[in-house]
Amino acid sequence: MSFAVKVTGRVASVVHAELPALTGSLIASGITAGDASLWGAAAEDEASRRLGWVGAVSVSRPLVPEITALRDELVAQGVTRVVLAGMGGSSLAPEVIAQSAGVPLVVLDSTSPGQVLAAIDGDSESGGLEQTVLVVSSKSGSTIETDSAKRAFEAAFRDVGIDPAQRIVVVTDPGSPLEQSARADGYRVFTADPTVGGRYSALTAFGLVPAGLAGVDIDDLLDEADATLLEVAIDAPENPALVLAAAIAGGGAGRRDKLGLVTDGSHLIGLPDWIEQLVAESTGKDGTGILPVVLLPVSPELEAKPDDLQIVRFVDDADAFHLFERHTDEVLVSGSLGAQFVVWEYATAIAGRMLGIDPFDQPDVESAKEATRGLLEAQPEPTAPAFVADGVEVRVSDPALAESGTVAGVLAALWSRVPADGYVSLQAYVNRLELAQLSGLRELVAAEIGRPTTFGWGPRFLHSTGQYHKGGPATGVFLQIIERTDVDLEIPGRPFTFGQLIQAQAAGDASVLAGAAHGRPVVTLTLTDPQVEVLSLFEAAQ
Repeated sequence: MSFAVKVTGRVASVVHAELPALTGSLIASGITAGDASLWGAAAEDEASRRLGWVGAVSVSRPLVPEITALRDELVAQGVTRVVLAGMGGSSLAPEVIAQSAGVPLVVLDSTSPGQVLAAIDGDSESGGLEQTVLVVSSKSGSTIETDSAKRAFEAAFRDVGIDPAQRIVVVTDPGSPLEQSARADGYRVFTADPTVGGRYSALTAFGLVPAGLAGVDIDDLLDEADATLLEVAIDAPENPALVLAAAIAGGGAGRRDKLGLVTDGSHLIGLPDWIEQLVAESTGKDGTGILPVVLLPVSPELEAKPDDLQIVRFVDDADAFHLFERHTDEVLVSGSLGAQFVVWEYATAIAGRMLGIDPFDQPDVESAKEATRGLLEAQPEPTAPAFVADGVEVRVSDPALAESGTVAGVLAALWSRVPADGYVSLQAYVNRLELAQLSGLRELVAAEIGRPTTFGWGPRFLHSTGQYHKGGPATGVFLQIIERTDVDLEIPGRPFTFGQLIQAQAAGDASVLAGAAHGRPVVTLTLTDPQVEVLSLFEAAQ
C-alpha cells in the first residue's frame, strides 16, 4: 500500500484549476533538490536550514540497527516500558507510529502533575519504574516541559536505586545544551539532523528512536516512506502531494481555510493529531493559514458542512468507487503510515508557497513561552476571578463577557463573538488521564454554535495549533479550562512545581492571546472540584 488521494465535486474543480501552475512551477522537483528559494527571498535563509526532511529516509537507515540493538539490550534487562517525554512533533509522530502498530508507548507531553506522576509510577499492566526507560526528545535541548520531566524521572530513578544513565535515552540536535549535559552524565544519546524542523521530523531519530524502542518495526516504516519518494518528486498532475496541496490550499479568494480531518475506517490511529500540528504550525502566520479541525465520523461539522471547511477523510481504500458517491466534495485519502508522512510533509511545504508564507518558521510560538517565564519568575498572586459560580472561577479578557454572572451566560457571550468565518478553540490544561471526558465538549460546542471547533490538551497544543491561534486569521475565540488540585510535584533544581508551571503556561498564553498585539476574546474557567464541575460545564455549554 502506497498512497491514494481522490477528490470530487467542488474540491476536484479547485484541484484541476491549480495543478497546471503547480506542475509548471517545478516545485515538487525543486523541493526534492533542496531549492530554498521556492518560498521567496524572505524565507530563503530559514528554508536553506530546514529541508533535511526530504532525505530523512536514507539518513535514518543507519539508525535502525542501533535502535534495535538498544531495545534488545533493554528487554534482556527486563526494561519493557517506554515513556517518551517530548512536545509537538517530537511526541506526536512517535505516538501515531506506536498506536497504528498496536505497540504500547507512554507519551508524556503535559506538565499536569498528576500525569507526570502517572508516567513515573506506571501500572500493573505495563510495568512500573523498575521496568521503565525514558526517552527525552527535544531539538533545542531547552524545552521546559521536557527538561522538567527529565528532572523528575532522574530523581525518581535515584530514589529507587537506579542509575539514570542506565534508563534515560536522549534524542536532540547536535551541539544542543541537552546533548552536552547528557553526554557528561553518561546517557545514551541519539542526535538528529539539525536541518529538519520538529514538525517535519517524523522519519528522523525523533520519530524512530521512541517508536523503535517500544517495539515498532521502524525498518518497515522507512520502506513505506521510501516507496513514495519518487511519486512526490515528479512535477506531474498525478503527484499525490501536488493534488493534496491544491485541495487544502487552493481556491484563491474563495479558499476554504479550515481543514476537517476525520478517520473513517483507516487502520492508522491518531494521524489527524500529527497532521494538525504539521499544518497549523507551518501555515498559521502573517494573518493567514489553514486551521486543522480533528473530527469524529459523527461530528456536527460533517452534517452542517460550513462553507469554509474542507473535509479530508482517511479511509481504508480511497479508490473504492462507492465512497465517491457517499462523500462528494471531500478529499479521500488512504495509504501506509510512512507514505502519509512523506506526502503530507511535501503537501504542507507546497501549501506554504501557495499561501505566500514560510512553512518552516514559527514566529509567534516564543511569545507564550516568554510570558510563561515571566510569570514563573515573578510568581504574582492569581488574578481575582470576575465571579465564582458553583465552584467554577470565571476570568475573562473583557468584563462585558462576564455581565451575566453565570457560566452558561459567559459561554453564550463568548460564542456570540465568533464571526461568520470564525472558530472556537477549547483548551484544557488538566490531567487528561483523569478528565478524558472533557474532549467530548468539542462536539457539544460545535453543535451549539454551528462553527468549526478545535480541542487541545494544554500545554501540548502550544507546540502545534498555538502558532495558528496567534499568527493566523484573527477569527478565533478561546475557552481555557483549568483544574485546581491538591496533587503537585516538585521539579528538582527549579524554584517552581509542575502545578505552578502548568498554571503559568495557561495564564501566559491567555495574556498573549488577549493582549494588545492580538486582542482575541479569552475566557478561563478554573474547576476547583474537577470531577464534579466538569458535569456542570457540559450542561452550561449546551
